[in-house]
Amino acid sequence: MLLTIDVGNTNTVLGVFRGEELIANWRLTTARQQTVDEYGVLTRNLFTLAGLDRDSIGGVIISSVVPPVNWTLGEMARIYFGQKALFVEAGVKTGMSVLVDNPLEVGADRIVNGVAAFHKYGGPCIVVDFGTAITFDVVSERCEYLGGVIAPGLGISSEALFSRTAKLPRVEIKDPGKVIGTNTITHIQAGLYYGAVDMVDGMLTRIKAELGKDAAVVATGGQAKLVARGSKHIQHTDEFLTLTGLRIIWSKNQGVETAKTGGGTREPRSITDVKKIKN
Repeated sequence: MLLTIDVGNTNTVLGVFRGEELIANWRLTTARQQTVDEYGVLTRNLFTLAGLDRDSIGGVIISSVVPPVNWTLGEMARIYFGQKALFVEAGVKTGMSVLVDNPLEVGADRIVNGVAAFHKYGGPCIVVDFGTAITFDVVSERCEYLGGVIAPGLGISSEALFSRTAKLPRVEIKDPGKVIGTNTITHIQAGLYYGAVDMVDGMLTRIKAELGKDAAVVATGGQAKLVARGSKHIQHTDEFLTLTGLRIIWSKNQGVETAKTGGGTREPRSITDVKKIKN
């Protein structure tokens, strides 16, 4: 079995795969100060509650955008699972060329999402990830990461509104059912929800126009299903897209797969592969 871990700024998601089947998953708060043993005990308890045997884990792969926890999780994998964790970083085979100015600036989760989306939905494709930030990632029909967009997430927007105003309350982020609210709570909910939907659809319209072609659009992350219900462009929601991408990248680095492309297969390439886009 394979343990996959995706560390985000707000949440850390763990998943266990038996072959290609995701048999267990958990979402935790990302705790930068937890020790190796605290993570180990927590993970051990989760496995026990799910009826899973830790000794059956044959590999651990981690994507992280929170560097302070990387050493801790690596040691947790070594001590509690007897495995050397594979981190998605420079030199790891992904099958995807990264065509941006500085590939090392791109978050590991964004590359992982792109790999999974291309594998499941083909290319070109666009991934919209609703996390602490809302990210848009664009993958070509040849499995090339072309770049993307970063915008404030719904939680950040909501918290900023609450913290910077004297009388506005915190509210549940939801579709209030209509744009014109009749009280302060529905006013805020309409602004947050329809503002996010229209921002996402507007950005997707611009991305598709710049691409000059249609593209599959898949959403993942905390508010993916909520926003997708109001979106004109989002075609798929995939709660476990990142975990799936981690499984695929793990397989590529075990020599199991070759990279998937629009015209067949080829040998996998590194996360840091860069080439110029031809005009």
